[in-house]
Amino acid sequence: MTPRRRISQWSRRAGLCLGAAVMVLWSLAPIYWSFLTSITPPGGLVSSGLRLWPEAATTEHFAKLFGATSVSQGNEVQSVWPQFSAAFANSLITSGLATVVTVILAAFGAWAFVRLSFPGKNVIFIAVVATLAIPAYTVMIPLYRLMIAAGLIDTYAGVTLIYVSAFLPLALWLMRSVYQSMPLSLEEAAWLDGASKLRAFVQVVLPLAGPGLVACAILTFLSAWGQFMVPLVFSPTLATKPLTVLIPEFVTRNYVDYGLMNAAGMVAIVPPMILVLFLNRFLVQGLMAGAGK
Repeated sequence: MTPRRRISQWSRRAGLCLGAAVMVLWSLAPIYWSFLTSITPPGGLVSSGLRLWPEAATTEHFAKLFGATSVSQGNEVQSVWPQFSAAFANSLITSGLATVVTVILAAFGAWAFVRLSFPGKNVIFIAVVATLAIPAYTVMIPLYRLMIAAGLIDTYAGVTLIYVSAFLPLALWLMRSVYQSMPLSLEEAAWLDGASKLRAFVQVVLPLAGPGLVACAILTFLSAWGQFMVPLVFSPTLATKPLTVLIPEFVTRNYVDYGLMNAAGMVAIVPPMILVLFLNRFLVQGLMAGAGK
């Protein structure tokens, strides 16, 4: 290998490493800053100067969040745990329900678009996927009127239905690619053994489509977990209010509790972070399905 070529390879590797470092820093810096703010005393949040670690770290904001006994400047810190725990449960319920319903509908619906023949199949699929291009704000008012007429305002069912209608087109698109990459001979072999189409689908196709289903579940859960506008409009009370709506309410007219907001944010990222860390390999496999068809 010539010295010029060796230098070129080193330069390329150094560029890749530098780019990766910049991307990691760009992604993790906001999370670190949020954690730093969550352990900084209220007085330190308004101090001048940049500090990468507080002079006196505190758990006061987490104590206020979780309801533990904490004293700040001689006064007992009031807990927001009842509201936070209810909002946390609401986020888990609505995101979980939307994920389950979306994955089930996408699993069967995409298979029907690939394997079954019916009039207007391609037109219907294109029309469903085209709804991804419709801005949510354009349908907010008519959707609100429909939800009022159906009595679904401030209910888990209402929010779940909205999430499913928003995330199902992308899930159908992804699962359609997964099924198209599977050879029809697998299902035909099951049919020859006497299995019905439904049984062949459940016992043969679904296990092979597992990575795609997991990818759909991850994308749906993350999208539902981070929703703000929909629950702000359709979940106005604490009965179904999620974390994304509760946390901004820590901003009052005269005071912004930055420490509490960031402490709540650090707790709110735990479920999606755990989901991605343990299932990221399925996400990559599912998103790459059909690439080598």
